[in-house]
Amino acid sequence: MGTAVHTKKEKIQGPLPFRVIYRIVRRFSPKYTLFGAEHLPEEPCVIVGNHCQIYGPVAAEMYMPRPCRIWCAGEMMDRKEVASYAFQDFWSQKPRWQHGFFRLLSHLITPLALCIFNNAHTIPVYHDARVMTTFRRSMESLKAGSDVVIFPEKDEPCNAILYQFHEHFTDLAMLYSKRTGIALRFVPMYISPRLKSIHFGEPLQYRPDAPAGEERERLCRELMASITGIAASLPEHTVVPYRNIPKKLYPLNTDTRPPMVR
Repeated sequence: MGTAVHTKKEKIQGPLPFRVIYRIVRRFSPKYTLFGAEHLPEEPCVIVGNHCQIYGPVAAEMYMPRPCRIWCAGEMMDRKEVASYAFQDFWSQKPRWQHGFFRLLSHLITPLALCIFNNAHTIPVYHDARVMTTFRRSMESLKAGSDVVIFPEKDEPCNAILYQFHEHFTDLAMLYSKRTGIALRFVPMYISPRLKSIHFGEPLQYRPDAPAGEERERLCRELMASITGIAASLPEHTVVPYRNIPKKLYPLNTDTRPPMVR
């Protein structure tokens, strides 16, 4: 399991509303203990974890053991896009008769989302021509000594622990290698809100000489296998899944049934 590490509170930066929100969230969110932090390499790396809804980004913002920047949907940082993205991503799978309420809620949370995501340690993620902004800012963060934290799950079930990964986040390693000559390392991370713990696994190193498509597939496959293995090795607990589904459908880390059967 690795050595347990208890993080210390740091001075909160940013405008007053953000600092107030930060303290409130920290007060009421799980108090995580870190395991396996010795697996983090000395140089900056990419930490890849399970999203577990809002718990993953919150845990990364408040409990990482060293400076980091977190990939965040760019839509949540743009006033014109917050409401539509929030409804689609958070609440579109709610019963249809509740959609009106959640569409209204999506608009009401816009000021809150802008305050949080534009002041936290985030990097906006885009899936259009702006994607190079995501990679450029990520490389700048790595060069400045900060890790990059990515939650790459998408709405496609895989197993009881994870949904499938978007593959192209691994292209950051290809660009970083070309610019710096350094083979980036990816560290798997499993976050368990129910156990109040964060677990880091053995790092995987990017292979610059391998075909790009092959490396995407390998890194995603091995990272998913490592995160799943970490979760399965822990005491039995309820897994907080990527999608915002009813809590009665949350799986156990020991559940081996195909996800679509649940």
